[in-house]
Amino acid sequence: MRTLILLTLFTIIFGFSQIAEARSNQEIKVQVNNQKSINKNDLTVRFVSVLEDSRCPEGTNCIWAGNAKLKLKLKKKNGAWKTFELNTNIEKNDLKFGGYSIKISELTPTPAANVRINPDGYVATFSISKT
Repeated sequence: MRTLILLTLFTIIFGFSQIAEARSNQEIKVQVNNQKSINKNDLTVRFVSVLEDSRCPEGTNCIWAGNAKLKLKLKKKNGAWKTFELNTNIEKNDLKFGGYSIKISELTPTPAANVRINPDGYVATFSISKT
């Protein structure tokens, strides 16, 4: 009986730690010229623009995957906006701000050969975790 109680207690504690870990790493999708907040508005991410997009177009063979550089504005609750640039595939592809780590996990749409992407059509997925 004592073993059962200890096992149950361990399962409950382990379950709560898994829930806390899942909440500490979030993914949010933000369309260009829009913003989203996380953790009860503790952090707000504004996706300002795509400064450059040299990613390899679908259906083509490239020597390297290319890179997209995004301009972001971040704000902690009741704080001022701060501007950052973040890349998809080269250095400066993650940043630390206000107790959070922010990284681009996806940028859509993917370029296609001979197709121009509407600058207002980009959507970035950011992986955000507490540091």
